[in-house]
Amino acid sequence: MRSLSRTPEGVAARQGLAVALATSAYGISFGALSVASGLDVWQTCVLSLLMFTGGSQFAFVGVIAAGGLAAAPAAIASAVLLGVRNAAYAMRMAPVVAGGFWRKAGATQFTIDESVAVGLAQSEPRARQAGFWVTGVAIWIGWNLSTLLGALLGDVLGDPRAYGLDAAAAAAFLALLWPRLKGRQPLAVAAGAAVVAALLTPALMPGIPVIAAAGVAIAVGLLDRSPQVTPDEGRMP
Repeated sequence: MRSLSRTPEGVAARQGLAVALATSAYGISFGALSVASGLDVWQTCVLSLLMFTGGSQFAFVGVIAAGGLAAAPAAIASAVLLGVRNAAYAMRMAPVVAGGFWRKAGATQFTIDESVAVGLAQSEPRARQAGFWVTGVAIWIGWNLSTLLGALLGDVLGDPRAYGLDAAAAAAFLALLWPRLKGRQPLAVAAGAAVVAALLTPALMPGIPVIAAAGVAIAVGLLDRSPQVTPDEGRMP
C-alpha cells in the first residue's frame, strides 16, 4: 500500500503547501503598505478576508495612497477590473471542483492564480482537486495571518513618507506584473497602457487613469485577429 505522501493527491498537496508558504509572505508587504496608505488595521484585514486577490489588493491601496479615501470609488473600480480574470478561472475550474452548488460557491473564494495553476498541473482528477483546495485554503490562511502581522508593523512605522513607503504600493504591484510580460503583445499592451496612464494622470483624479489604461487591453483584445493556436496544434508531429 502506497504511503499517502506518495500518491498523486499527496504530491499535489505538498506542491500546494510549498506554493502557499512562498505566496503568503507577500501578505506582510500588503498589510504594511495598506496601513501606510491610510487604511486602518481592521480595514486592511477585511480586504484580505473578502477580496483575497493580491493584484487587486495592491492596486486598491496604490490608488488610496495616491488620492486618499476620496479616491475609494476609483480604487474599487481598479481592483474589480483586475479581479475579472477570476471569473474565467471559476468557469475553468468548475468541472475540477465538481459537486453541487454550495461546494462550487465555496470554491470561488479560493479560486486564485496559484490554486488554479497547482490544480491544473496535476494529471488525475482527485489530485487536481487536492491541489486546488490545499493551495487555495493554505494561501487564504497564510495571507490573512501575514496581512495582520504586516498591518501591525505598518501601524508602528507611522508616516509612510518618512520611509518612502508612499510609493511602495506601486512598486509592489509592478513586481507582481513584471513576470507576466512575456511576448510582444503583452509588452505592447503594457507600454500603451503606461502611456495612456501617464498622459491622463496630471489631469484626472487618482484611479481614473488606471481604469482608462485598461481600455488599451480591451481594445487590443477586440481588434486582435491573429489566429489562436491550441496546444495540440502547436505540437510538432
